[in-house]
Amino acid sequence: MISGAHSIIYSRNPEADRAFLRDILKLTKVDVGHGWLIFGLPPAEVAIHPSDKNDQHEFYLMCDDIEVFVAQMKKNGIACGPVDDQGWGLLSQFTLPGGGNSASISRVTRGRSR
Repeated sequence: MISGAHSIIYSRNPEADRAFLRDILKLTKVDVGHGWLIFGLPPAEVAIHPSDKNDQHEFYLMCDDIEVFVAQMKKNGIACGPVDDQGWGLLSQFTLPGGGNSASISRVTRGRSR
């Protein structure tokens, strides 16, 4: 059976994005050689949504307190969008330091045990 998953974020500035994951988000990591870092993630989930096109992906990080997260990002020079109540939870977005499309941070308030 499946024992894990591996996600890839493509970046024009991978060093900046790796530094963000390492230094700002403080994710656990292993160096697989020559500074190539692979980061551990907390428990994850995957969903399949209907779409008119393929090759469209989203990456969400989940937290317990989105306001605290947004404040921590601001202290580290990472601008987050306004916190928006989506009905299923609270959502904000930010752009990775490498300039990649926005990642999202959410606090799920419905459909999940607390």
